[in-house]
Amino acid sequence: MNSVQTLSFGIREYLSPVLKNSKFKETGCITPEEFVAAGDFLVYKCPTWKWESGEVSKRRDYLPAEKQFLITRNVPCFRRVKQMEYTEEDSETQIETENGEEAWVATHSGRVVANIEEIVQQIEGEDEEIIKRNSIVLEPENDKEEVDIPNIEDIPDIEDVEDGLVEEEDPATLATTSNVVVSSHDDGPSDKILQVRTYDVFITYDKYYQTPRMWLYGYDEHRRPLTSVQIFEDISQDYAKKTVTIETHPHLNMSLASIHPCRHAQVMKKIIEKMNEEALKKFELLQQQYGNSPNSPQAEQAQVRVDQ
Repeated sequence: MNSVQTLSFGIREYLSPVLKNSKFKETGCITPEEFVAAGDFLVYKCPTWKWESGEVSKRRDYLPAEKQFLITRNVPCFRRVKQMEYTEEDSETQIETENGEEAWVATHSGRVVANIEEIVQQIEGEDEEIIKRNSIVLEPENDKEEVDIPNIEDIPDIEDVEDGLVEEEDPATLATTSNVVVSSHDDGPSDKILQVRTYDVFITYDKYYQTPRMWLYGYDEHRRPLTSVQIFEDISQDYAKKTVTIETHPHLNMSLASIHPCRHAQVMKKIIEKMNEEALKKFELLQQQYGNSPNSPQAEQAQVRVDQ
């Protein structure tokens, strides 16, 4: 079924014409040139993002060969969706806005915002049973005998040490004075590092919808690729297998979770309108400050650009 769907999407994209004239402000759709410009701005502002060329056989001729899609790696995912689900105990708060604008509702307002330390403690608490099973706790000796200072003549010579002639019980050995946790298996990273799921995030240009499209590829705590079932644990059930589906990446030979772009243009248009309103308000305030000064900002400077 997935292969048939992928084939039909490929044919649909192939038959779709390339958008030549920008419709960014009118509909939220962008041209391939605007996608590249926005991507360059993202890479400049956020160096964790970078351009990739992908498979040679899957390159699109309407995009530069070295700028086929964007990627950022190792984005942490601290919790599963079930840990953040809305319950009857959660309350809602209506937030009033200034200047008579429409109010909006803040969900989960009854919850206390957790900082990173609290999240770490919660994750560690959930994994406590696993740690107990995989660890051996060495308790310190309560009654430590006094250790006499050894005679200098009893200390082995360095040449004897090199030959392996070391006393089995060296009186100069440092005694253990605190609890030591020894893992029964070596997972590689230090115990001080919080192990969480991570995702590689991709942004491609969708020729049919004429918008950017987002893709996700996940790894578990040990850098093993997540299965589709595990990926959907990190996605709200309202969108899993509906808005978010597993599809073939347009530039790579692999299947990833994809956020369907059918409403991206509408959302972008609303964001643009909101940003333009805020920008025009600031512009009017600046005009009042500058008056008729030659340094007064121009109206074009207040408009939102596609690369923003």
